[in-house]
Formats: sequence, structure tokens, C-alpha cells
Amino acid sequence: MIGDRLKRARAAAGLSMKALGAQVGVSANMIKKYEHDDSMPTSPVLIRLARALGVRSEYFFRPVRVSLNRVEYRKRASTTKAELKRIEADVLDQAERWQELADLWPEFPVAGFSGVEGLPERITDYAELESVANQVRRSWKLGLNPLPEVIDVLESKGILVITTDVDVAGKFDGLQATVAGQPLIVVSNQWHGDRQRFTLAHEFGHLLLEGRLSSDLDEEKACNYFASAFLLPAESAREQIGESRHSIEVRELYMLKHEYGLSMQACLYRLKVLKIISDNLFDKLIKRFSAAGWRKQEPGDQVPQESTILFQQLVYRALAEGIVGESKAAELLKLPLMQFHQMRKLEAFDAVADQ
Repeated sequence: MIGDRLKRARAAAGLSMKALGAQVGVSANMIKKYEHDDSMPTSPVLIRLARALGVRSEYFFRPVRVSLNRVEYRKRASTTKAELKRIEADVLDQAERWQELADLWPEFPVAGFSGVEGLPERITDYAELESVANQVRRSWKLGLNPLPEVIDVLESKGILVITTDVDVAGKFDGLQATVAGQPLIVVSNQWHGDRQRFTLAHEFGHLLLEGRLSSDLDEEKACNYFASAFLLPAESAREQIGESRHSIEVRELYMLKHEYGLSMQACLYRLKVLKIISDNLFDKLIKRFSAAGWRKQEPGDQVPQESTILFQQLVYRALAEGIVGESKAAELLKLPLMQFHQMRKLEAFDAVADQ
């Protein structure tokens, strides 16, 4: 029956039963009956439900069901349960399509997450997180250069990354969970790139540091420390800015931001932690940021957003290798068949070129 899926799709769309019923042409009570599997919508109503909720009709009959385990939200105190349900519904839909695609392959070409070798079993001081971040870079052969795409790095190591457009007015700061035993990190595709990158590194920190921190260390603070060290290694920061500075130009912070994909404020805090600048200079610059309104919106161009294309790549690969047909590929990508056909043949690009 379709009840659970209808309820989830409605939550993802942020619609009440009354609002959905009005769009579909049935009563709120009838929507309630559908969701409780007390009644089954007719084919015309099912099509209207799919259209109103932004899903394909096949969504209601998808055979694969997954659940999010060990869910850890990073959210604002004002975030409501309804807002969290919208995020979770969207994530579950994407996770189910991932799992359905994986189940179709004889041998899915994405390795599982195997952790990082050489990490300490116990961490008793925040300063030790410098060596943890460095060990991750060494183990994964990332060097000390800026990471072009954090999503690519994590996905290549078996960590599933999902981007959601359900940001609920900025009240959502990230999510970490597991699905079918695979680590999952969720960020919003409404954020600037620097916030995405820091959140990805922060949530990755939770995954790595679980069970390793002594009881007197705050896990959120530790993950922030790790994220900064992972994105901007100490050696790189000193090479770029110097061992010790008595003054620093905000333009330097702006350039550091765009080179390493870390906000100007995060770069500033990183320089303070590394004792490249003094606490007094840090406080002085933070006051300048506040006076200029830069703590809410930093000046100049923003760091480009990151996105994941791995799922799309695997769908097209499965199509090329005969694992799925065109209709199934379109369903997995939530696209109308005709639009998918045009995208597959690059006809949309040809149309633009002809103009």
C-alpha cells in the first residue's frame, strides 16, 4: 500500500492534508484515509498526487525501503519537528534510490567506508586533532594543497553524500547517519560553498572521532577543530600567512578563503588557534567584521557550491552496461522519460547551439 510513502512525500513537500487535498481535488479526510491505507486512490488521483508532490507515480510503489540509523542532526534550537521531517523525507527518498540502484548491480562499483589507518585510540587534548587531520591527509594521499572538492574526496572513500534543497530557512546545520551500513552526510544545496565544505568536514569529524574523545572534551568543538585543520593544514597556513603576524589585511583572509574554501571568519579563527595571530588581534578583527556586517554575510564573491554527480554517473553507467533500461534510469533520476531521453542524447545542448 502507498500510505507511508504518501505521508513521507507530503512531509517533504511541507503540505498539510488540507493543502494537498485542495491541490488534488479531494478532502483532507480522504488524504488521511490514503495515508492510513484505509483507501486506495484511483489512477487519476494518484497522478495528481504525484504531480502535486513532485514525484513520479512509480515512487508510491518503489520496492526498496531503507531507514536512517544513528541519525545525528546539527540544527538550531528553533527547528521544529515538522521541518526535520521535511529534511528526513527528502533524504530517505534519495537514499532509497541509491539503494535501489545498488541492488540492481551484480557488483556495485562503490567501495564501502573502511576508516582511516593510524588514528589514535584516545584523544585527550584538542591540539591532538592537528595530527588526526594530518593523518587523514597522509593516509588518503591528499597532500597539503587545498581540496578542490570535499564531496569528491568523501565519496571516493565510501561516504555517501546527499545534498538537499530543504533548508528550512537556514535552521539546519547538517546531518550524519548510516543507511544500509554506509555512512551518510547531508548538506544543503542552498548554502555557499564554504559552509558546505566546513559542514562536510565537521560531520566527517563526528564519524572519525566517535569513541575516541576523552569525556572532558566537547565533541562539537573537537569536530570544528578537526574540520578547520583538515581543510587548512597548519603547515599550509604558516606557508601562506607566516609564522607570526602583528597585523593582517582582510584581503589576505579573502584570498585564503577562496584558495582553501573556508570562510574568512573560520580562517581568522584558525590563525588564532595556530598562534599566528594574537587573541587581541583576533578580537580586534572580529569587532571589525561585526561592525561591517560581515559575520552574517562576508564581502565579495562567495565560494562556489559543491554538488554530487556520482549517483547520476552510476545511473548512466548502468544504462550503458545494460543493467537498467531508459525508463528505469529516468525513474531513478526523477525525470520525465522524454526529458531524460533528450538529456541522454545531449539534444538540449544541440538546441542551444542552434540558437
